[in-house]
Amino acid sequence: MIEASELVDNDFLRQYELKIDDHLAKIEYSLQERKIFLTKLIIPDEINSEAFQNDFLVTVFQDIEERNLSVVPTSPEIAKFVRKNRKYKRMLPVGVRI
Repeated sequence: MIEASELVDNDFLRQYELKIDDHLAKIEYSLQERKIFLTKLIIPDEINSEAFQNDFLVTVFQDIEERNLSVVPTSPEIAKFVRKNRKYKRMLPVGVRI
């Protein structure tokens, strides 16, 4: 499991970052009002696995939840994650369906 302390919210580049060895996994986002649009998931092939992707997304969603933001997943991979993990559907803004 990924520790929340390892996750970096690089607001200058507008992306969540997680460094594993020499590899950088990231989720690009756009912040508008109280909504965060998760636009792109980038995980290097060397560390990409379904378990890693799931842990990374859980950690990011926990951070977003702590900040009381609504989530709009525009990336297909992130939308698929929300469909599989129904508990995160409550974080979608009113009117957004996945």
